[in-house]
Amino acid sequence: MSYLEVGVSEIPIELLLEADPSEETIASYLEGAWYFAAKRDEKVIGACIAKPINTGTAEIFNIAIYPQFQQQGVGSGLLRFALNELKTKNMQWVELSTGTFGYQLTYYQRHGFRVDRVVKNHFLDNYPEPIFENGIQHQDALRLYVAF
Repeated sequence: MSYLEVGVSEIPIELLLEADPSEETIASYLEGAWYFAAKRDEKVIGACIAKPINTGTAEIFNIAIYPQFQQQGVGSGLLRFALNELKTKNMQWVELSTGTFGYQLTYYQRHGFRVDRVVKNHFLDNYPEPIFENGIQHQDALRLYVAF
């Protein structure tokens, strides 16, 4: 397994759609972003998209692993790599948004992210179709952060 920074052309849109169901939303955060990938046998199997949003602050907009490679440590390795790379780019604070429940929340918390605030109606206001997980509709988002 290798982790590296790549160009946007190396990241398949279908991979990003694993974590974000809106191509329009994905397109909105690609410009000016950094693209980190997990590769196995020269094939991209995971991606993390982050970009600076303020001086010293970056946001992770997407982290996705193809389903057949999930639960094997690929996502954790990729997140650790991306956070390390963001530190080398002089980021001191990294933020992201996630649902108020589900495996993603505990995943980020295991990697040191803490809750900063709740964004009411985030999923209702920003996605044209409802997003469900385990039969529950996502409505609000949590803003999480990690500081270096």
